[in-house]
Amino acid sequence: MGVQFNHPWLLLLLIPLTILMVYAYKSDFRLSKGRKKWAIGIRSTILVLLVLMLSGLQTYTILYQKDVVYLVDRSLSMPNGENLVHWIEQSAEYKEKQDRTSIVSSGLGAAVERQLSTSLLEEVQLNATLKREFSNLEAGMQLSSSLLNSKGDSRIVMITDGEENVGSMLAAGRLLKDRGIAVDVLESPQPVIQDVAVEELIVPDKLYQAESFYFEVMLRSTYEGLGELRLYEDNREIGRQKVEVTPGDNRFGLKGLAKSTGLHRYRAEIYMDGDEQSANNGGYAFTRVEGPPQVLVVEGEENTSGNITGALSSGLIQYDVIAPELLPTELAKYGAYDSIVFNNVSGDQVGGRQMDLIEQAVRSYGIGFMMAGGEKSYGMGGYFKTPIEKLLPVSMELEGKREIPSLGLILVIDRSGSMSGEKIELAKEAAMRTVELLRPKDTVGVVAFDGQPWWVVTPQKMTNKEEILGQIQSIQSEGGTDIYPALSSAVQELLLVEAQRKHIILLTDGQSAGNGAYDGLIQQMKDDNMTLSSVAVGQDSDKMLLEMLANMAGGRYYFAQDATTIPAIFSREAVMMAQSYIVDKPFIPAVQDAGDWSTLLENGLPTVYGYVATTAKSTAQTVLVSPEPDPLLARWQYGSGRTVAWTSDLTGKWSQDWVSWSAFSDVLTQLIKWTFPQFTSSPYEVKTTVAGNQVQLQVDVNGDEVAPDHMIALVTGDDLEEKKVTLYQEAPGQYTGEVMVDQPGAYMLSFVNETADEDKILGQGTGLIVPYSPEYRIASGDSSQGLTTLAELTGGRMLAWDQPQELFASKARPSRMLHDLSYALLVAALLLWVADIAVRRLALPWGAFATRFTAAILRRRSAPAGEAAPAAGLKRLAARKDRTAAFYGGGSAAKPPPVASPAERGDASGRSPQEAGARPASAVRAVAAPQPHAQARPAAAEPNDIAAAPISPPQPQEQSTSMDRLLAAKKRNSR
Repeated sequence: MGVQFNHPWLLLLLIPLTILMVYAYKSDFRLSKGRKKWAIGIRSTILVLLVLMLSGLQTYTILYQKDVVYLVDRSLSMPNGENLVHWIEQSAEYKEKQDRTSIVSSGLGAAVERQLSTSLLEEVQLNATLKREFSNLEAGMQLSSSLLNSKGDSRIVMITDGEENVGSMLAAGRLLKDRGIAVDVLESPQPVIQDVAVEELIVPDKLYQAESFYFEVMLRSTYEGLGELRLYEDNREIGRQKVEVTPGDNRFGLKGLAKSTGLHRYRAEIYMDGDEQSANNGGYAFTRVEGPPQVLVVEGEENTSGNITGALSSGLIQYDVIAPELLPTELAKYGAYDSIVFNNVSGDQVGGRQMDLIEQAVRSYGIGFMMAGGEKSYGMGGYFKTPIEKLLPVSMELEGKREIPSLGLILVIDRSGSMSGEKIELAKEAAMRTVELLRPKDTVGVVAFDGQPWWVVTPQKMTNKEEILGQIQSIQSEGGTDIYPALSSAVQELLLVEAQRKHIILLTDGQSAGNGAYDGLIQQMKDDNMTLSSVAVGQDSDKMLLEMLANMAGGRYYFAQDATTIPAIFSREAVMMAQSYIVDKPFIPAVQDAGDWSTLLENGLPTVYGYVATTAKSTAQTVLVSPEPDPLLARWQYGSGRTVAWTSDLTGKWSQDWVSWSAFSDVLTQLIKWTFPQFTSSPYEVKTTVAGNQVQLQVDVNGDEVAPDHMIALVTGDDLEEKKVTLYQEAPGQYTGEVMVDQPGAYMLSFVNETADEDKILGQGTGLIVPYSPEYRIASGDSSQGLTTLAELTGGRMLAWDQPQELFASKARPSRMLHDLSYALLVAALLLWVADIAVRRLALPWGAFATRFTAAILRRRSAPAGEAAPAAGLKRLAARKDRTAAFYGGGSAAKPPPVASPAERGDASGRSPQEAGARPASAVRAVAAPQPHAQARPAAAEPNDIAAAPISPPQPQEQSTSMDRLLAAKKRNSR
């Protein structure tokens, strides 16, 4: 136990305070002697307490305790963790009872596995969720140090292979050295395996179509062998070559040919016998091939895009034609095209991820989009509230333009256990999206089923849409599957609904447990003009039964291999029940706002025989309209891209006069070209450098291009999460920035000039690659040196796997456990301050209280047993009665009252009158003159003096006035 001060020099304040208190004691303090001593003593104590508090008075105890944090590197390059856990448990067995241990795991980030505790480490488990694709030892050291107070014997035991690829452990070590925290290192060397890796793939940043070029590939290997190097362009193999690989770095050059235009991703792969790790066998690179534009045509029905491809060929525009099911699932692959054309494509043919990718490609990377109509497109295709509707210049809602038949719709949704997770969530989203399409006069009902039906929403008018949506959201998955009871219940309820059209949508992903009388049920539906459409989700669904029910009930059957298409299917079904979405009467389109297309449309337009009704968005440019009026041709700018909506078809069913029109090819190619990206040769040179999960960006403005004031980089990965990175201008025309990536993969990159009005895209988009986790890179062999330097820098040790006892072998450094007394000193000063106020401000007979208390105790101790004590009390009472009677005139003035002994009159001092000194007659307060017709009363003491002093016999010649009594009272109060 000891005492210390944080600011001992403040104790010098006690010198002037001592002088001040001595001066106060000797000066006139206007207090009586006893109160003066108390006031000065209390005030001096308060000031001393405050000085001690300001000087930081602390007590301390000496501790011999170690605080140890095990920092475990859990990145992918670390070997199996069983030996690691065993070493931690073994080393902790040698700790003292008071020693504390903790465990922290690190990957890209860090997490605490166990807080500091004195309990034993038994059955250690490392369960924290981390991104193990990167190794950030600096983050782990920072988190470990935050658990230590750096006052005692604190240290970090880092168990790692030293192959960090994010951050700097030496930078963190310098900070720990300043705090006195040592870092012990237990090195975990990587096992030696046969491994070959693609370290680097280099291609030119820009190529021209049909240009020959060379790939430069760098391989790193730990063994010698013969391998095969293969090259791919957008997953299409373009060449292979036999190579001889030696240990260390190997460089090879391979010749390639740029065949197609657009942004392309190239991949190099190495195959060798004996390679024990394949995760690092591929390297990636991006390049852009300049040349004629490239268009992706997606056709809903096979061989229906001849009119489109013929027009593109006449305009020397290259194209690819694919089915909707073959749409790419990677954002980088859309970068190979300048525009995308949907030709009568239904929304249920396009997965939800593909819709998101197309919307992202148009908005952020300037790729164009055009939708051509047909019976499967727009609202009829189920695009309501989808990403595709979001990018189009028209919406699918008709907003009360025409009278649509009233609809009674029942949704029968499987909620069995197999529907749990994404399926039930998509089913609920589909139901909610369908409800939002309905109008107040429509009737909707929702029944969920497992073994039995459960009415989520009983059939009702659409008067409270929000309540219905909330009820649908409450559906939970559980139980088995039995279709017939639910379908029968839906039919019986729909029979009671009054609507012009009645329809049921049945969705399930399983086999029905029971066999119902479906023939009778279907006949009931036909008699009441009901229809039924069914949706089979996944391969385990009863596809035969569902298809049979849909065909017998006059509906449509859907097989949803991709569950994300369920919302589009439901939306399409709801819209198809309102056939007024299709306008099939001939008309000649009217030009409304053609803009720069005026010359294309000024010589008259052919007749159109039908289209799908839509509503133009408020900021869209409507070029051609129908007599309704509905938009026939509309366009607008969406983000960085442009989109066009043609609501009639291009197959010839509704537009036979258009496709046979002599100007058709020129008009269609101009519509598609308008959607092409609006930048040509880019004046911006982009350089990217990848280090771990950090990507350094450098953009140089070339030529006469004016450097923008604000430049933003948009980085988008395969997860479609878009990151905005502000680029800072370091020099005229030179911008730099840094973006952090969470995982390896291909990333699209574009640049925009951020202004108050809009974001203008700058140059052409490009890409960057983080090919595989740097944890799979072949080690360079210099990690041991870095770990040794770290241990020496912080005063730590290099530990050994076979000596776990060494960790706690050394004696703990003594440390002080401080106890701050500031709060206690402040509380004591405040309490004494209250006492100081009481002593100085309250004029109470403190001495009388003390003497009375003392006398009472003495009387209790000296009183005889039995009646002696009551007798003495009666005598004192009688004496006081006589004194009171004399004061109020109850006795003769000439006959003085008998003088009681000190014990009888209760004189607290216990002294005789002779010892105490007889008070002069002038001190006795008596009435001076007798009242008329009244006998003169003897002088009596003031009530305040009755208990303080004996009453002297009254003297007739000494009469006091009222003024005398007031002066005497004043003097008494001043004492």
